[in-house]
Amino acid sequence: MYESDAGLLAPGRAGSPAEATTGDSAFLQAMLDAEAALTRAQSACGLAPADAGRAVTETADADRFDVRDLARRARSGGNPVIPLVADLTAAVPEDARPYVHRGATSQDILDTAAMLVASRTLATVLDDLERAAVEVARHATTHRDTQMAGRTLTQHAVPTTFGLKAAGWRALILDARDRLTAVRASLPAQLGGAAGTLAAFSAFSVAQEDTDGQGEADLFALVAAYARELGLAEPVLPWHTLRTPIADLAGALAFTAGALGKMAADVLTLSRTEIGEVEEEEWGGSSALPHKANPVHATLIAAAARRAPGLAATLYGSLTAEDERPAGAWHAEWEPLRDLLRLVGGAARDGAALAAGLRVVPYAMRENLQLTDGLIVSERLAAVFAGRIGRARAREVLSGAADRARSETADLSDVLFDVLREEPELAGLDLAELTDPTRYTGSAGLLTDRALERR
Repeated sequence: MYESDAGLLAPGRAGSPAEATTGDSAFLQAMLDAEAALTRAQSACGLAPADAGRAVTETADADRFDVRDLARRARSGGNPVIPLVADLTAAVPEDARPYVHRGATSQDILDTAAMLVASRTLATVLDDLERAAVEVARHATTHRDTQMAGRTLTQHAVPTTFGLKAAGWRALILDARDRLTAVRASLPAQLGGAAGTLAAFSAFSVAQEDTDGQGEADLFALVAAYARELGLAEPVLPWHTLRTPIADLAGALAFTAGALGKMAADVLTLSRTEIGEVEEEEWGGSSALPHKANPVHATLIAAAARRAPGLAATLYGSLTAEDERPAGAWHAEWEPLRDLLRLVGGAARDGAALAAGLRVVPYAMRENLQLTDGLIVSERLAAVFAGRIGRARAREVLSGAADRARSETADLSDVLFDVLREEPELAGLDLAELTDPTRYTGSAGLLTDRALERR
């Protein structure tokens, strides 16, 4: 019999911490943790014996349950909580059985489990993002003034520095960190009962005869106790069809994939054979070409960044959930959410490794700066010339010189030497200095310093 999902087609998440925190056993344990926390919370609020909470907690161990059997039996009711409750109830001591899952609905448990899985996975993602940020900051500091060609629409534009590029990667990584940190802190427990009214909990409570609202206040205390037991945020309302937590999580995860994807995209471009400005230390080989040194970390991150928006879109689509409990909208979230957590977990792991092992090749950057024979500083020349002969004439002169330099494969400074003889107003300009790409990086160094001040 084949193993159902060993990650053969998912090298991006294979072996990552996120793979362990999002597996079937991890989800099963999270559901059991939710069930145990619910019984403990009811015990703490006087709605169940103290022994019941302890008994359910001691029994709520995923290793005691057959996850594959639960998956098959889940088909009859459409979710795995139904067979799990039956098995958990049978496994606890008889006097604790009435307090297993008491008052809850399946979505309470599975939503809460999803939040637990997300919180546990985000902890590992945030660790990897911190490592990536530290390593990228090192590159930004080391290469603060390492000049390279800035490229727009794939072509050389003006000079920049690798330090500024790395500082930009770090800014995105820190943006992702901040978003995930905020989302993780807001992940809520779910407790509402069959239709989000907490009615069953009230029905099961004892001797609530007063009509002054005390019963409802006790149920709010139960929700608060439940959230505390889980280490999750206390929800203001049951969110069975109010899917803000899922949407926020999806958005933060998709942003993180894209933030890491930007770094990967730059590395993939700059590590091309004909550019060669960076290379991965841990390169990958080829099954057919012995000479290949493939940028594998960047490739896997790029793959995750391409898939993440589609998964997030599915989760956003589930916002339009009908009634008080939806048919299909909720069910559609489970796999995309897990896939998104896995993708981002793997991408964060690869992002940290990519940043740590990235090799920068300054001499290639210097060589590539000269590929346009000085045309890369045409913006600077335009500004200087305009001050002497006006913008229109400066543009005319430089466009003609650029066309001539390209057609004759000549250096722009050589062509401009002839031009300056025909333009008296331009006499005395130091063309060697004006056409030197390394002297036209603007405030790149100061911008890098400013970005690195962020903690």
